[in-house]
Amino acid sequence: MPLIETDYKPPLLFKNRHVNTIYSSLFRKTKPLSFNRKRIETLDKDFLDIDLIENGSKKIVILCHGLEGSSDSKYIQATAKLFSLNGYSVAAMNYRFCSGEINRQLVTYHSGKTDDLHAVINYVLPNYDSVYLVGFSLGGNLILKYNGDSLFSLSPKIKANVAISVPVDLKGSSISLKRCENVLYRWRFLRTLSKKMHLKHQQFPNELDVVPLKKVKNLTDFDDFFTSKINGFKDAEDYYLKASSKQFIPNISKPTLLINALDDPFLSESCFPISEAKENSNFFLMTPFHGGHVGFISKGAFYWSEIQILNFLNNY
Repeated sequence: MPLIETDYKPPLLFKNRHVNTIYSSLFRKTKPLSFNRKRIETLDKDFLDIDLIENGSKKIVILCHGLEGSSDSKYIQATAKLFSLNGYSVAAMNYRFCSGEINRQLVTYHSGKTDDLHAVINYVLPNYDSVYLVGFSLGGNLILKYNGDSLFSLSPKIKANVAISVPVDLKGSSISLKRCENVLYRWRFLRTLSKKMHLKHQQFPNELDVVPLKKVKNLTDFDDFFTSKINGFKDAEDYYLKASSKQFIPNISKPTLLINALDDPFLSESCFPISEAKENSNFFLMTPFHGGHVGFISKGAFYWSEIQILNFLNNY
């Protein structure tokens, strides 16, 4: 029964889930890391940019960011620094159209696009003995699905995984994000996603119609008109059904930790896979009462969740 009790007690101000969620992206100070960027060519003649910290270690952590994030995201920067200080090399993945340059193909990244993650894993495998996967939000869904959907053969070099603040049930999360209290998050995501669709339209004027953007009021609408259509799904419902990682958790065979805060404004009740954790000895679940979404702010240079990631992976 891998349900782990937690000791996370945030400072008083950060008991508010929105403060805990927003503070890091707005106010956290992180010194930019000296990444070495490598470009991977994909099988469909597109590319992925990976930002590396290589220090001679035979252990590497692959970091997967959340929706509209990148290797510049502060939670990626801080986690990369923590692991590099503790004897790990780091590969911070940038999804298609997230590294500062528009990708070549019409298809984009999405919550279930495990083929791109597989490409990154294959790129680093020859040079390392131990590989660890760490994902945040959308990136967490990506690594959970990768570990359980059986689409790819998992390398024995993959030792363990950690996922933080993950909408394991995409439909449930999409409903939660429609709540009035989440209007700021919706606006922020839709602003950048809409800009990308306009650029994609310029790139593929005959294949992508941006008129439906006028009808987009929330992320479900965006996924219905855009994410699903350009990535081979029928609609948002089909996308959520096939890309949600919750259904694949029973198949996870590598030690895997999921940390989802009970007060996460992005998550529905269905995003807390308690029964799955009870039934899979390889899947560990922590559900602290506080933490917000990719928050878990605490005193010190590194946040509570980042220390939990390091502690868990150090065991494997």
